[in-house]
Amino acid sequence: MQEAHIFSSTLADLAVASLIEEVSLTPKPGLVDQKDQGSHEDLNYSMMVKSANCLHNTFYEMARVAYREKPSQYLREKIGEIGRRGEKAMYQVTNGVNTHKGAIWSLGLLTAAAASHKEACGELVLCFTAGEIAKFEDRFIPSQITNGIKAINRYGVNGAKVEAQLAFPHIREISLPIFKSSLNNFGYEVAKLRSFLALMANLDDTCLLHRGGIEGLDYAKQYAGIVLESGDLNELQTMNEEFKKRRLSPGGSADLLAATIYLYKVCQMTLSEKMQFATIH
Repeated sequence: MQEAHIFSSTLADLAVASLIEEVSLTPKPGLVDQKDQGSHEDLNYSMMVKSANCLHNTFYEMARVAYREKPSQYLREKIGEIGRRGEKAMYQVTNGVNTHKGAIWSLGLLTAAAASHKEACGELVLCFTAGEIAKFEDRFIPSQITNGIKAINRYGVNGAKVEAQLAFPHIREISLPIFKSSLNNFGYEVAKLRSFLALMANLDDTCLLHRGGIEGLDYAKQYAGIVLESGDLNELQTMNEEFKKRRLSPGGSADLLAATIYLYKVCQMTLSEKMQFATIH
């Protein structure tokens, strides 16, 4: 199906572009950006971009398998299978460093949701469709204890899995509304920074918990909230230095920021396509 191929390719393009926009956003306290490596000794900007680009086929395959398909256990397991292949491709490019495992999960589900609907629809519809897919069991997930799972078990917080199953509440209720309002008031780049700060101020980020415990999480949340409230984005430079001292990295917030950017791009694209179709016909 040529239509399925074109649509799936477009979704994959947007997913990769969103990941590259996330890592390119500068400055991001504790995270890799165009200025420095943040709190990561084993990551750099070039590696993150290569990792994002190598995932194009992963997102394309997820879109193809989900094209016009309703949420189901079969679809969930196919996406999981494709995602695990994507992780292997990522690790080959990064020599074993985890760059985008969380993003494969969140953007993968949203890609499947967008392909499932095909027609133009809003960000909230895509979040809830992705949530429906995430609720199905994947019987083939290998048993493994990740840093995120350790943080979830130790501190009793929701991780990326539950965030998706709840239809991404931190995107629907926090980052997307702030992104859209900031887009009108401040422009695109500032909107992304404000959305990122809002996520950090509200999310129980398992990456922060893993590196800094409850104290580190609370510190990051409070600091992000203060900067967001003040509107002084120059403070992000100082914030980055403080995060590096404490080895703090809000990786979960970064994943949801990429997902927020992606949702916006997908819905702008589908709305534009629909308008063009109406004009032609």
